[in-house]
Amino acid sequence: MSEIGIKHFDMNDIFNTLSLGLIAVDSNGKVLLWNDWVAKHSNVKEADALNQKLEQAFSEAVSPAFLTALNNTLIYRLPVVLSTALHRTPLPLYNASETNQQQTRMYQSITITPIRSQLNEPCGLIQVTDSSTSIKREKMLRSHSEILKKEATTDCLTDICNRRFFDAHYELAVADAKRQKHCLSIFMVDIDFFKAYNDYYGHIAGDNVIRQVAEALKSQLSRATDIVARYGGEEFALVMPYLSQKVAEQFAEKLRSAVSNLAIPHIKSAPFHQITISIGVCTGIPENGDNLLDRADSALYRAKQKGRNQFISIPLCETEEYLKQ
Repeated sequence: MSEIGIKHFDMNDIFNTLSLGLIAVDSNGKVLLWNDWVAKHSNVKEADALNQKLEQAFSEAVSPAFLTALNNTLIYRLPVVLSTALHRTPLPLYNASETNQQQTRMYQSITITPIRSQLNEPCGLIQVTDSSTSIKREKMLRSHSEILKKEATTDCLTDICNRRFFDAHYELAVADAKRQKHCLSIFMVDIDFFKAYNDYYGHIAGDNVIRQVAEALKSQLSRATDIVARYGGEEFALVMPYLSQKVAEQFAEKLRSAVSNLAIPHIKSAPFHQITISIGVCTGIPENGDNLLDRADSALYRAKQKGRNQFISIPLCETEEYLKQ
């Protein structure tokens, strides 16, 4: 600072006006400067901190990573920046507003810089800023991002995967099955006589049925590789790799039974008089031009034609003539 500046300002006043912490230590790590910001957030007065070893000046432990960084600056004369991501609370500093509450350490950004005193002695200057607001904002933005991501891939009525997610997952599953040469099973599921249910019981009751059926289908899944999605309206789709056709058929029956066991009355569904589902299943190792989804949908149509409340399973290699039998 110029002589003119020295006449107008006291350096301690400037240090104590700053909205960040300033700590200076000598080559042995003893405190030479402890501004008001640090005193306020550490609850340690300047007079009690001066000439103390830094780790002893605080009333609580200082992180070993911080002490290592400070020691490196004092020895090798290199500046150090402690990443907020890796070192969020190195010093026992607290927000004053939390004095009477359960205190948690303030999130901190810390820079340690080598400097020299007027006596040309090597020292270290520690600058501390409160990162709590930026960290909270980051957490909030991440939370919002996760919520938006979930909303983009989740059906709002049933809380299972939506059509957008299914379409993307289906393409990836088919590509993986082609590459790895493993079986893939696609299940198309439709609630029987659902329009008649809506007309008789009302749309609110209809939405409740869709939710219950979705939950019943989802409850049968136990592998991370399997998904169930609301394909549209009262129709659902499942993608399950690594199943033989026989196992896929056994699983289709489990799905049918799970919904049947709900025992939801449906007076307009003859002869069952309760909510039931029809299922189309296609299983096979896809190759270029194969479309398991279309074949599963065709199998579903046949299950409807044959009387509903059942599944029809076809292998991927079957020709369309099979569906006409």
